[in-house]
Amino acid sequence: MLIIGLTGGIASGKTKISDLFSQFETPIIDTDIISREALEPCQPGYIEILNHFGDSILLSDTQIDRPKLRQLIFNDNSEKKWLESALHPIIFKQSQNQIEHYSEAKYVIIVVPLLFETNFSKLVDRVLVVDCRAAIQIERLLRRDKIDIMLAQRMIDNQCSNQERIKLADDTIDNNKNGDLNPQVKTLHEKYLSLSKH
Repeated sequence: MLIIGLTGGIASGKTKISDLFSQFETPIIDTDIISREALEPCQPGYIEILNHFGDSILLSDTQIDRPKLRQLIFNDNSEKKWLESALHPIIFKQSQNQIEHYSEAKYVIIVVPLLFETNFSKLVDRVLVVDCRAAIQIERLLRRDKIDIMLAQRMIDNQCSNQERIKLADDTIDNNKNGDLNPQVKTLHEKYLSLSKH
């Protein structure tokens, strides 16, 4: 089985592209979803965060206040590093479990925003990078998350640059024009099917 790591900057279009791959019945493992599940009440990540930040990080319904958590970690690099060290082992293990679950598939897509910044590259055979300029990411972030431009810029600055990712990519998808991505995805789907036979 071929394991493809799909990565790109925040708001670059990773979910849109993984949804297009899923049309071919390709198994999709999304580490953002795994991360969100790890932050649900009584889950290991939730307990770690509650122990570290205290009750002030909770909403009235005992859910983690995600916008507040995001503000905290992007305004304090030591807190960001702590959160990553707490959550990444949980997410990594769950990703491994899901890959094993799909062992009969020709190939799987695992969506990992911080593929190059973490040890997740060890999980994949090939890397597919979404090519998207920072100015477009910021525009999408402001529209999607209703945050200010300073926070949006900090979030982008905390990741690899688009150029760095492209240098390390095996394959890329151009998502700079807001056009139809189906042809690019279909070409890669056929390529991955072919590679999975070798």
